[in-house]
Amino acid sequence: MKRLIIISIFFFLFVSCDNSKSGDGSVFRIAIATFSHETCTFCPTPTGIDEFEYYGPPLSGDEVLSADSYIRGFVSRLEEYECADPTGITSPRDALGGSSGSWITREAFDKYTGAMQEDIRKMGPFDGIYLSLHGAMAVTGIPKPEAEIVRRIREAAGDIPVIVTLDLHANEDQELSDAATGVIIIKRYPHYDTYSQGERAARLMINTLKGNYKPVMATRKPGVITPSVYQGTGVSPAMEIMERARRWEDRYPGVYVSVAFGFAYADVPDVGATVMVITDNDKELADRIADDMSNYIRRVRYEFAGKKLPKTKEGVKLSIEASKEGKTPVVIADHSDRTGNSTHILAELIKQNAENFCIATIADKKLISLLNDEDKKPGDKLDVMIGGYADEYAGKPVAVKGTLEYFSNYGRFDKVAVIRFGNNNTVIVTPELHQVTSTGILDRLGLDIKNIDIISLKSRVHFRRGFYENGLAGAIFEIDAPGLGPADLRTIDYENIPKDIYPVYDEEVRGER
Repeated sequence: MKRLIIISIFFFLFVSCDNSKSGDGSVFRIAIATFSHETCTFCPTPTGIDEFEYYGPPLSGDEVLSADSYIRGFVSRLEEYECADPTGITSPRDALGGSSGSWITREAFDKYTGAMQEDIRKMGPFDGIYLSLHGAMAVTGIPKPEAEIVRRIREAAGDIPVIVTLDLHANEDQELSDAATGVIIIKRYPHYDTYSQGERAARLMINTLKGNYKPVMATRKPGVITPSVYQGTGVSPAMEIMERARRWEDRYPGVYVSVAFGFAYADVPDVGATVMVITDNDKELADRIADDMSNYIRRVRYEFAGKKLPKTKEGVKLSIEASKEGKTPVVIADHSDRTGNSTHILAELIKQNAENFCIATIADKKLISLLNDEDKKPGDKLDVMIGGYADEYAGKPVAVKGTLEYFSNYGRFDKVAVIRFGNNNTVIVTPELHQVTSTGILDRLGLDIKNIDIISLKSRVHFRRGFYENGLAGAIFEIDAPGLGPADLRTIDYENIPKDIYPVYDEEVRGER
């Protein structure tokens, strides 16, 4: 009962907006921006201005206030306080191809950070800045881009609180926590908590501005790098790592304990797991928690980074066997394909005479253009080659003879094709990478998951939200097919990452390479 009263008093003090006005009697003016990209530096196509503006010019004003779920959560909590005025400043949209895009050009980075600085100077002064970043951005010639974004923002805004939220796959280190006032990272993969972490960032911002909270940060790098496919927080040890962070937060209300697992497919110096802890002016506590979290991640590194997944032939064989046993739909996670153009799973399913399967999806802009140029319509017979050319690991184009069942728009794509062939097999072709995370695309395209025995997805963990956590999948096989995002990170030729990081360069496994 006593603990409940203490927590209630703490919460009241931290949500009340009484006496929350700034010095001149006005509400707090808070600038909000996003510049988010998960950069796979091993992909072939750089990400420049054309890619960032493929879906339209940069966002500005009120557009920014609903740009992503983090920001929507942040703004929603500000509205509850009724003591803050959020203002959107210039922010680039999502780039064409998403994480299939390689190094961001310096030209693009300078353009958008420069626009943010200009807005701050013109529209300011501001009392605080909130930045919704990703954390795994890689920019040519800038080793720590998110830290550089914060530094440039400070050049324009002055010494005011800058609060940052990050994706769980962020690659960061001390430079970002030195530059920012506070950094909060989501805890779930699939990412259920982007909105709520945005709300927490708003709470931290307001109470910092009110003088009720003095953020002190501690940052650690455990020296562990993990492939994305192992990072799902519904399985061990990722689940236990995040639960440990939540236990610390529960033990000390007002403490923020964040862990980024990192993004292994960026060849950058701050790659790998990061722990960031914020306390209210208690550096000793921040250090103690950060050390504990970092040491724990180090202790579970073997389970976290050392699993072995079946290769293509074995994985497809296991999937077919499971489907014959009635464990349908069998879900194949084709996790290593970063461009979406790989054909390894498709080719092997055909080779092993699989039936009633669906590939969702293969990215093949050339085929979409060809079908469009030839004015193909549903019902037309096709004899085409699919995929297998976008990168060195994409495999070979696969010959498919079948029927075009759908050829129209879907979501942001002008044209998507559904081709049926063989013994009730289907392949969905999109013009660019599309990560299927639920049955939504199947429903829209007229495909019933109940009638599909095997479905292969270009996804690592996000698919679990719509296929596993709702009990839909009868069996799941993560297959380590060739690709730019392999599960065995020791097969990647890194140049810029730390030379003692596990498992790539760690002495314990170096001899196995």
